[in-house]
Amino acid sequence: MDETDYIIVGAGSAGCVLADRLSASGKHRVTVLEAGGSDRRFYVQLPLGYGKLFYDPAVNWMYKTEPDPGLAGNRDHWPRGKVLGGSSSINAMVYIRGHKADYDDWGVNPGWGWEDCLSAYKAMEDTEAGADAWRGAGGPLFISANRSGLHPLVTDYLAACAEAGLPETPDFNGATQEGAGVYQMTIRNARRNSAARAFLRPAMKRANVRVITRAMVTRVLIEAGRAVGVEYVRGGETCTLRAKGEVILSGGAINSPQLLQLSGIGPGALLQGLGIPVLHDNPNVGDHLSDHQGINYTWSMTKPTYNDELRPWWGKLRAGMQYFLLGGGPLAKSINHAGGFFRTSPDLPRPNMQLYMQAFSTLIPRDGERPLLTPDPWSGMSIGLSNCRPTSRGHIRLRTADPMQHPVITANAFSTNHDVEEMLAAVKYLRHLAAQPALARLIKEELRPGPEVATDEALIADFRARSGTVYHPSCTCRMGADAAISVVDAALRVHGVGGLRVIDASAFPNLIAGNTNAPAMLMGWKGATAVLRDAR
Repeated sequence: MDETDYIIVGAGSAGCVLADRLSASGKHRVTVLEAGGSDRRFYVQLPLGYGKLFYDPAVNWMYKTEPDPGLAGNRDHWPRGKVLGGSSSINAMVYIRGHKADYDDWGVNPGWGWEDCLSAYKAMEDTEAGADAWRGAGGPLFISANRSGLHPLVTDYLAACAEAGLPETPDFNGATQEGAGVYQMTIRNARRNSAARAFLRPAMKRANVRVITRAMVTRVLIEAGRAVGVEYVRGGETCTLRAKGEVILSGGAINSPQLLQLSGIGPGALLQGLGIPVLHDNPNVGDHLSDHQGINYTWSMTKPTYNDELRPWWGKLRAGMQYFLLGGGPLAKSINHAGGFFRTSPDLPRPNMQLYMQAFSTLIPRDGERPLLTPDPWSGMSIGLSNCRPTSRGHIRLRTADPMQHPVITANAFSTNHDVEEMLAAVKYLRHLAAQPALARLIKEELRPGPEVATDEALIADFRARSGTVYHPSCTCRMGADAAISVVDAALRVHGVGGLRVIDASAFPNLIAGNTNAPAMLMGWKGATAVLRDAR
């Protein structure tokens, strides 16, 4: 197939949704080009298996940031999915849509306000708990309520949150986001329910859909100011695919701006310096990088945790039998059973911090993996947090004109006083939670950072040294009406270039409060509506 109607570059969270919706009528030929391979791998499908994917180049781009002064000079590890399903095939499966007010902020772009996005979410969802004014049922994306088989420590954690003044909320995607509660998951029948499983696999059964894996797109072909196709490399051979309709980039917050820059769309001086002809000078391509930064506090416990179940060989055997015979046990879930959203100051209008409760601890590293399946040899528990609306901004820049080279990722974490001050308040809140009677009676000692880290200066030094991404990079091709400060318009069309859209998390106008997989799929859902509207 050297010609098609729509080319989708990237089979990630947004790209899979696009492939499904653009092909559903049967009127359009859709070709998806994915640099990675199949998602039919054991550790992709096993919910707790994502620790094995954390450093696996077979399914992971394995990005590294530049040394970051805000992170004590560390180079942060940024896993991104290089596989059908993209990062939805290697993530922690937590389903969070974001705060209502986040979409009120997005609503400066026509069609992206809360009511518009809510109706799209409801159409997309098949919520296990059932439909109501806030949630949908019967859509293609099944979302587990995650109410059974939780570790007993979840009850103690929720009780401690209530004692600290953070009451339980039944649904973070419902009427109220603020509070503590159990996380819903993109898990179905004890298997990961990635965007590939929910959207792409059904689409691949249609005659008008073609998915080409191991296809690395190297540039968008632009003629007379319009995108007409792409060039890609597969098996050492350079191929060309032309689009009668449009070219849609869905590579995510790193790959999409990288590909635009490789194609001559981006900061003019940078491209000229690399010998790339400038077809459209837009310094915003790759700019405005936003990401949530997170840290864990860890305690040893007097009550058994998943460490006790999964560390010994016989525990692994038992967990395997629970999973394969009964479809349950710790392997059937994410590490994050529960969490919450809170404000570091009562003066704030909405929560600015997210919590992650884990009946695990993984302080002892293992080569080549995040040791979720082999946790520490003691009873350990961690509570993590991440900032919801950081003000620090980074950028993505080409390193060379070679498309096979990773770009320069400058995260600029904790580069504003605002982000440092609210994180300082947040880590103090973690200790406040741990001091509540429901948890304090079960805690043996604080292991990280340890009680000797007590002053503000020491706490700041600790979170700079130990914090890192929680894997939500966004906004590098951000949406906006003004081409002087954005990359795409409200219909996700690239400013200044015809026939080209960016539809993925890079187009977020700003970062939402929570995990970004749900809004990335939303981009695909609403983006497809815009593409089909223009086709008509």
